[in-house]
Amino acid sequence: MNKGPGKKWQRWRQWSAVAGIAVAFLAVGSGLKVRKDFNVLQPLPQITDLSLSVVVLDRNDRLLRAFTSQDEKWRLPVELEDVDPLYIKMLLAFEDKRFFKHDGIDIRALVRSGVYSVRHGRIVSGGSTLTMQVARLLSETPTKTFTRKYEQMLKAVQLERGFTKDEILQVYLLRAPFGGNLEGVRAASLTWFGKEPRRLTPAEAALLVALPQSPEARRPDKSPENAKIARNRVLARAVEAGVLEREEADAAASEPIRAKRYAMPLLAPHESRRARFAAPEKIKHLLTLDRELQSSLEKLARQKISAYAAPVSLAIMVADHQNGEILASIGAPNLLDSDRLGHIDMTRAIRSPGSTLKPFIYGLAFEEGIGLPESYIVDRPTDIGGYQPTNFDQAYQGTVTLREALQLSLNTPAVQLLEAVGPARLIARLKRAGIRPALKEGTSPGLAISLGGLGMSLKDLTQAYASLGRGGRPVSLTVCRKDCKASDAAPKPGQVLSGKAAWFVGDILSGLPQALGAETSSIAYKTGTAYGYRDAWAVGYDGRYTVAVWLGRPDGSPVPGETGAKAAVPLLFDVFQKLGADRVPLREAPTGALSALSRKIPEPLRFARLPGRPENRREGEALQISYPPNGAELDLGISEKPGQSGSSQPLVVKFKGGVRPYFVLINGAPLSQKTRKRQLTWQPETPGFTNVTILDANGTSAKITVLLR
Repeated sequence: MNKGPGKKWQRWRQWSAVAGIAVAFLAVGSGLKVRKDFNVLQPLPQITDLSLSVVVLDRNDRLLRAFTSQDEKWRLPVELEDVDPLYIKMLLAFEDKRFFKHDGIDIRALVRSGVYSVRHGRIVSGGSTLTMQVARLLSETPTKTFTRKYEQMLKAVQLERGFTKDEILQVYLLRAPFGGNLEGVRAASLTWFGKEPRRLTPAEAALLVALPQSPEARRPDKSPENAKIARNRVLARAVEAGVLEREEADAAASEPIRAKRYAMPLLAPHESRRARFAAPEKIKHLLTLDRELQSSLEKLARQKISAYAAPVSLAIMVADHQNGEILASIGAPNLLDSDRLGHIDMTRAIRSPGSTLKPFIYGLAFEEGIGLPESYIVDRPTDIGGYQPTNFDQAYQGTVTLREALQLSLNTPAVQLLEAVGPARLIARLKRAGIRPALKEGTSPGLAISLGGLGMSLKDLTQAYASLGRGGRPVSLTVCRKDCKASDAAPKPGQVLSGKAAWFVGDILSGLPQALGAETSSIAYKTGTAYGYRDAWAVGYDGRYTVAVWLGRPDGSPVPGETGAKAAVPLLFDVFQKLGADRVPLREAPTGALSALSRKIPEPLRFARLPGRPENRREGEALQISYPPNGAELDLGISEKPGQSGSSQPLVVKFKGGVRPYFVLINGAPLSQKTRKRQLTWQPETPGFTNVTILDANGTSAKITVLLR
């Protein structure tokens, strides 16, 4: 009997068993090695650990400026929802169709890649999942050997266990290379297309998919033909995957490749730099600036400054005084213009404000009952303790109203009024606005501050005038809209000016010549020119916006012939035009303000009550208020709600001395009739601080401030 076939079968089973045992041992050994290698992998970096570019965003989260990352890469933060879904679909169709189905390794793709690799004796292409590519990007090592491929697969599994699919996609969007020092889809879109990746055309999306495969060989600015070939290959794959229709892909494939880079946004460079230095730990800085307005005004600044030879520069600031937000800030026309010292932020530079503080002097005079807008003052040569101010044109206007004196920006009336109200009081009111005027160390404020004899910045003036636009109420201007670190002085409690005084000032300043066109109406503004033509200013406001403009040389040298009226005012009106045609009207007149202007001026206020006026000198008992004492707090039972003061007690004021008849001013506004009595009975409508001024027939005054409750 022939036993050959049986023996062969038995021998085959024995060898099969041996082979099976060997394969099992090999599998167990391989598994143990894989587990050991997996367990010794370095921990995964977190997304927050990646070195990203610091970005500065406007009020609507639009990019103003970006800074390179710590490793000198343009790697801008980006979220999945910030990227066009078409790009994500085309990326997965080209790189990893089974991305949401595998656990980091796609066995089908690996088998296909293995077959090609055996044929060519090296790894050719394919096999890598998107997760494996992210693992390679994180380790920053190339995949040219089987060992590297093996390590990449382990890290891919580690990634899938540690991150969600969306997080893995986000890392790819952050780290994919796009040529040069560009990493991430956002930096690539801004550089190659000049826009954010929220809305991409099929041609743009396909190019962004193709570039990371060979970023240097396909750079549009160096190899546009290679870039086009690679892009069209992605478009063809998108058609196969059903992402695009054939007609869409053909149209996209016919589009040329732009062979130039767009510059990374560099808007509001000074404010962006300030924000970064103030909080270096933050990746995103959120500002109140409006990108469109900022860009428009930067273009306007570059256009206007071209008419002046270097080193003349200019600065602009725009604020919404209703909420205190700075909407635009131009510290120089061009940050990179070294001839004009563009790196200096002239919105914060301390300079002489010229005549721009005069409105606050007049406002204090109105508030203190020294005069009304139609009161007279004499513009003439003046000597006050040796200080002899002169007008800008060296001429004098004689007798003018306070309204005319402010509109003409006459110097000697302003100095006379400042002597009456006191320089220290002006400084105190500016501090209420949140301003810290710069005075020479060891000196006290003198009369020269009325003509610019102190230091202030453009931002200071914007904040001061913002209080005028708010009816005398201070506001803290800010450029930071979230998690801000206080860096500027905050306003102090109290009004900068009373509501009536602020309205009087606005009424006067809005009477200055306006630019042609309805879009520039109702702007209250004031000019200023520092001594020696060193600084030209214009500051103005309407019912919502405050705008300040400066022109001069950053080094402080003169710009002969350039005044605020000539150089700064036209730019001021140009800025208001950029804010839109619909002007917000100035605030309505507070109670009693209009009637104070319409009535005949009381005789004692026909001329402003200034120190040293002969008609103010008198003989006999001095006028004085005997009750209540200055600074008293009186509980009259006044309701907090306007119009409900019927049950409250009247304020009784007693005074003596002086010459009858008497005139009474409440908070700077005269009561309707004069009186010969030495007692005032007045019914207040609202609680709060109240100024009561008594004038006699000679113009002598007595004043108290009381707190009514």
